[in-house]
Amino acid sequence: MFIAGQKEMQQMDQYTMETLGLPGIVLMENAGAKVVDEILASTTSENPRIVVLAGGGNNGGDGFVIARRLSDIGSDVLLCLLVNPERIKGDAKVHFDVYINRKLPIVYLQDDDLEKIETEIRSADVIVDSILGTGVNGPVREPFKEVIEMVNEFAPTKIVISVDIPSGVSSDTGRVDGVAIKADKTVTFVFPKQGFFLQDGPKHIGEWKAVDISVPTRIAEDLGFNLPKLITESLVKHSVPARPPHGHKGTFGHVLVVGGSKAYVGAPLFTAKSVLKSGAGLVTLAIPESIYPMAAAQIPEALFLPLSEMDGHFAVSAIEQLNEKLPQMDSLAIGPGMSRFPDGERWMRTFFEKLTGQSIVVDADSLYLLRNNLELVKHYKGAVIFTPHPGEMATLLNTTVKEVEANRIEIAKAFAKEHKVYLLLKGHRSIIASPNGEIYINPHGNDALGKGGSGDVLTGLIASFLAQGADPISALVSASYLHARSGEEKGKELSTYGVLPVDIINGICEQLNFIVK
Repeated sequence: MFIAGQKEMQQMDQYTMETLGLPGIVLMENAGAKVVDEILASTTSENPRIVVLAGGGNNGGDGFVIARRLSDIGSDVLLCLLVNPERIKGDAKVHFDVYINRKLPIVYLQDDDLEKIETEIRSADVIVDSILGTGVNGPVREPFKEVIEMVNEFAPTKIVISVDIPSGVSSDTGRVDGVAIKADKTVTFVFPKQGFFLQDGPKHIGEWKAVDISVPTRIAEDLGFNLPKLITESLVKHSVPARPPHGHKGTFGHVLVVGGSKAYVGAPLFTAKSVLKSGAGLVTLAIPESIYPMAAAQIPEALFLPLSEMDGHFAVSAIEQLNEKLPQMDSLAIGPGMSRFPDGERWMRTFFEKLTGQSIVVDADSLYLLRNNLELVKHYKGAVIFTPHPGEMATLLNTTVKEVEANRIEIAKAFAKEHKVYLLLKGHRSIIASPNGEIYINPHGNDALGKGGSGDVLTGLIASFLAQGADPISALVSASYLHARSGEEKGKELSTYGVLPVDIINGICEQLNFIVK
């Protein structure tokens, strides 16, 4: 499934109307009908009181259709018009005139008298938000601002359903400038909107569903759009590497995990456990020799390569010890628990110069240690995968976390293209970017993943799938999805407070058992 911005959806609508010949009033009728289906599916009340809040644009036009069709089936519905009727134009006016000609129930907001609107909102069981839609840019003006604040005040005791996008949320950036509806459910048309997954969007959309209104989805390809793709269960089913029943440990690959330090013993262990529990045949843990006894006691299934060290960190001489093992490896993961150390940049530069072309996942402080030598990455013969969180991304770009979070897709896409890396920009809705401009967005994940070690698990999962033969995008798509879904499900089981990295690993196994049938 694709993800669209405001401009792309407008062009697709235009193409449907002008080239395919389907009138806008028909699209609006279809949209309203689909929202009515979702309203009815969202309430168990026998005859709920439904208030439709409508503006004067096309989003309001959808609201006119919704109110009329609900009235036709006997629902207790009231249309609240928040603009002067003279402002209603085009297709929306056609449906407004039909509503008025039918003499169906309506309340007008006149003379800035909001008390009657508040009374209706207070008495509603279901509130339908068709106020602003995807066209919002900048702060929400009055009277919409005050109406939105009223809805949010009473929302905990209502069902709030937004049409296309919650009013006040930017469909391109997800930014909320002041106020926006906090919906329980958003019924959107054709494709989910980019803003659902960026900045403030995830806090406002609630559950979402994309419905068909007779705008063919293939138009996106016909118009040559390079739209972000949504990571779905169906996509993951085709991305997880196949596991032949006659396979053996050599079939499923050997992963080298390079990490750990005196202060961070656990991180590389989480990575190695994740590697093995997600199907790789072998994992070798390359760690500083002083932490070897502790680590070996925790994961007897792993092979170990204790390396020379200095002050609890890898010594430069450790690279020669690694070189002997590199030809045996199918993929590498570097960084978990490695920490920063005085000779770290030289160490990373020398390490990269010695690599032989395997796919490598670069995470945690190895990103910091490589930040001034990104030319090495660009000219590396194998696939390089970076997995920064927003703070690490800001360090790589010498910018701020705020700037990264405000432009996640653009930053990920530009960085991947410039440095020829595959990038997984972590966050509440992680973004995957490829060197050729592909973008994938993961719609899953929650605060159960917000604990030290969670990212180390993800690193191991990616490296494991690479070793098993997955291409970089397939490895990233499947790993990010399984990791996020594990967090969601383990959060339900253990509470989002209590999920540990080992729980996420076990949850990944459960997800794999469900996905791979």
